[in-house]
Amino acid sequence: MNVPFAPVSAVIPCYRCAGTIDRAVRSIANQTLRPVELILVDDQSGDAARGALEKVKASLGPDWIKLVARDRNGGPGAARNTGWEAATQPYLAFLDADDAWHPRKIELQYQFMRRNPEVALCGHRSRRTRGLEPEQVESLSAAAEEISASALLRGNRFVTPSVMLRRDLPLRFAEDRRHMEDHLLWLQIAFAGYRVVRLDAELAFLYKAPFGEGGLSADLWRMEAAELDNYKRLFRAGSIGALATLALWTWSLAKFARRLAYFLVPALRNRLDPK
Repeated sequence: MNVPFAPVSAVIPCYRCAGTIDRAVRSIANQTLRPVELILVDDQSGDAARGALEKVKASLGPDWIKLVARDRNGGPGAARNTGWEAATQPYLAFLDADDAWHPRKIELQYQFMRRNPEVALCGHRSRRTRGLEPEQVESLSAAAEEISASALLRGNRFVTPSVMLRRDLPLRFAEDRRHMEDHLLWLQIAFAGYRVVRLDAELAFLYKAPFGEGGLSADLWRMEAAELDNYKRLFRAGSIGALATLALWTWSLAKFARRLAYFLVPALRNRLDPK
């Protein structure tokens, strides 16, 4: 069966992903409108990942899949930038190696981007799941909501596997960061004056915990420190003022305290009362 293609480059950064990469790649191969190319970026895993990537490429399309190896580990942002530079299509879509896409993700998102060429970044809703395979989704609405820079300041509205953007954007993921570098890029795009939208459809399935497996306090603090740094970078770039930066730091630290209590209080209670 001949599957139609969309002028999209899909990019998956891979680090120690041997156990999940097949599911991620197959969710792209099974799209109703398949990306012209899939770029797998090996971020110097140092495990069985390279063999798994080679196997996936051989089984699902050696001419369709590009395998790019980085010479040193740089984290997901650097790996996505490597895939970005290797891409040939006018649109990019990102997927993490341990997540998956709904079969109609590219079809619905690309059709929206094609109808609205002034949109620079389009995201959509996602669903966290502990199941082995993607779940059924009731709503595939293509209704779009405009996302302002101020709305993005209040929180990250897009997980990376939900994002499709124009390849010609002059901005990139921060390579000196391993947390919240995606949110920083969305903010920089919005504050640069580009149009950002969100589709009201669940088109990505996320299999990892939102703050690291187990919700460890160290993970929570690294995420918090990265969010505070995002605001500092925007302040230094002149995107937000000093008072706004202070208010955002205060608000962010309050959110962090609530998250920390949510994860640590039950653990402390269980330790004090193991029954």
